[in-house]
Amino acid sequence: MQLGKAVRMERIMNRNNGRTIVVPIDHGVTVGPIYGLVDLRKTVNQVAEGGANAMLMHKGIPRCSHRNYGPDIGLIIHLSASTSLSPYPNAKTLVATVEDALSLGADAVSLHINLGDETEPRMLADLGAVCSEANKWGMPVLAMMYARGPKVTDEYDPAVVAHCARVGVELGADIVKVNYTGDPDSFRNVVNGACGVPVVIAGGPKLESDRDIVQMVHDSIQAGGSGLSVGRNIFQHADPSRIVKALHKVVHEDWSVDAAMELFD
Repeated sequence: MQLGKAVRMERIMNRNNGRTIVVPIDHGVTVGPIYGLVDLRKTVNQVAEGGANAMLMHKGIPRCSHRNYGPDIGLIIHLSASTSLSPYPNAKTLVATVEDALSLGADAVSLHINLGDETEPRMLADLGAVCSEANKWGMPVLAMMYARGPKVTDEYDPAVVAHCARVGVELGADIVKVNYTGDPDSFRNVVNGACGVPVVIAGGPKLESDRDIVQMVHDSIQAGGSGLSVGRNIFQHADPSRIVKALHKVVHEDWSVDAAMELFD
């Protein structure tokens, strides 16, 4: 790995264990200014105080969220988008460039790819092109890989999730984000199929309890996962800093679920 990319990877991942806690706040483009994404400086500070490694956002949001105080946190600029108002919400379009991210001082870029959608060919072309361009600049790429389309009956199916992860790896992503498959054994196969590239899990819909998300993250780590990229279950939490602290203990200090849950008592 070239030096520039290695340095940037260490800004968004723990250099000692190769794991990360990423909190995406790119939802404003998709669904608007939802709860947790109005006072962005407050949200970013709560997440940073909790010990997250990086925030992920669109190119216009750093100016609304840069704090000038508090602990440092990595920055990932999201390059693709679609809205829930579109008749084609799964068709992601490039809305920023690697150069945009560099000018903002970003440590990585990310894209969202929906395999199985009718516009899959264009999204795959975008992923391949961005990975090539980012590699020239030593910029890491996080690929959010999901299966969503007419032929997809279960996007959490282990074989489908493993396919998603492998596509990201094959096209040059440095980190792949996928759905959790529901149990450590099946998720271990996903991780093993990613050829050593870090695999992080998505949060999905807002979960019922704090234990649910802590357990999911714990199990994914036990299966060889490299952490999480979770949005709503963190920034819409009643206490974002506390849930991040609990996840930090699990991801970076190998705490048990029961020990991490004591932080909520």
